[in-house]
Amino acid sequence: MRPSVKFLSDELLQKIVAEAKELLCTVGVELNNLKALKLLSDHGAKAEKEKSRVIFTPDLIETALRTAPRSFKLFDVLGNETHHFEGMAVYFTPGSAALYILDHQSKEIRHPVTDDYINYAKVISQLKYIASQSTALIPADVHEKISDSYRLYLSLLFCEKPVVTGTFTIESFEIMKNFQLAVRGSEEALRTKPLTIFSCCPTSPLKWSEVTSQNVMDCARYGIPVEFIAMPLSGFLAPVTLVGTLIQHTAETLSGIVLSQITRPGTPMLYGGSPAIFDIRYETTPMGAIETMMIDCAYNEIGKYLGLPTQAYISLSDAKRLDAQAGVETGIGAVLAALSGINNVSGPGMLDFESCQSLEKLVLDNEVCGMSYRLLQGIEPKDDFPALPLFQELLQEQHLLISRHTRRYLKEEIFFPGEVIDRANRARWKEQGALELEQRAHDQVQQLIRTYQPSRLPDEIKKELRKLMKTEARRYGQEKLPEGNRD
Repeated sequence: MRPSVKFLSDELLQKIVAEAKELLCTVGVELNNLKALKLLSDHGAKAEKEKSRVIFTPDLIETALRTAPRSFKLFDVLGNETHHFEGMAVYFTPGSAALYILDHQSKEIRHPVTDDYINYAKVISQLKYIASQSTALIPADVHEKISDSYRLYLSLLFCEKPVVTGTFTIESFEIMKNFQLAVRGSEEALRTKPLTIFSCCPTSPLKWSEVTSQNVMDCARYGIPVEFIAMPLSGFLAPVTLVGTLIQHTAETLSGIVLSQITRPGTPMLYGGSPAIFDIRYETTPMGAIETMMIDCAYNEIGKYLGLPTQAYISLSDAKRLDAQAGVETGIGAVLAALSGINNVSGPGMLDFESCQSLEKLVLDNEVCGMSYRLLQGIEPKDDFPALPLFQELLQEQHLLISRHTRRYLKEEIFFPGEVIDRANRARWKEQGALELEQRAHDQVQQLIRTYQPSRLPDEIKKELRKLMKTEARRYGQEKLPEGNRD
């Protein structure tokens, strides 16, 4: 039996959805994009251009929900299937778009550069329990106008896993789309085997910017999957109650679903988000707060009720170091996400309110993800009945270390984490250098960088990616890209 957790009763869930739909059909959303306003107006919505506001209709919402796919697959750069977002399937991906990295040597949080990103790609390519990469770091050694496309470029060049990405500008979409076409070869091949998921974020409360709404439409036109990342803040930019926040989150996400589906019915999507409570004591948005995690798990239930695959920013920490707080918040989040069946879990590696990545935390979180997967396997009998013969053997031999039953089921039944998790006795721990967690994690990072094998993406495609990136950089006056490490 697969263990699970549930936060909303059926009655409460249905009422939240009904209230969200009423909100959209009464006050609507602010939409700062004339093309999107016209598109919605053409499909029956009431568009108030002078107020940049659109009022939805029940039929528009229901039609969008009918055409939205119930599942979709994701593929790596070589065209191999890696994800099937459906039901209670769970996949982990690193948190995205961090402005900072935690430097192991200096213990300081600093701006990352190209070499940091490449090392990240080398590490993530070898982590067994994290199925996709994200454009996790924003390198500070390139022009800010190419920072979105540059991250995707490095990801495609150095790692084979599919990418969770996104753009903060309208202009960057074109080159990021062209990178994917270079890898796949054609628009049809890209539709058939999606390579990326683009994060598209409404602004709370109930607002879409020109950039993000355009991203939604652009992705839909090319069949690129999107994840909607609504970010209501309980007690600040949303009602303080968790139910009130869920109503707002539902309304904001539904508005994005409508825009996507009227642009191109059948566009794949994840019902996602990154909401948080607001801690008025420090004026912060704690992603590691238990209430934040409860909201994530609850809106996941709403997404599944609507028949959509889901995503959440969960399994991350607000700590500034790889310390006990980082482990507690990440571990609780990963377990809750897994038990809730959140399809795409964004968060491993992240610290400091979604602003910082740590390679050391990433390898630790990989083990947390592995433990979560073992949890989902539950407890099932494996040649345990009848029990008498096994216990007769135990009493006769005084152990079962080499019994047939142990040898058959040991690795299947028990999850053995890597060396970053210390399970040695104290004497052996001392013999091995008495290393603390952060040092063990750093040693693992260095080992993964040493054992990295270059991406098997054909050389001609790598050459085309480099050509596209250099051309894009020159558009903004950057004549030379950072050399970085070569693959």
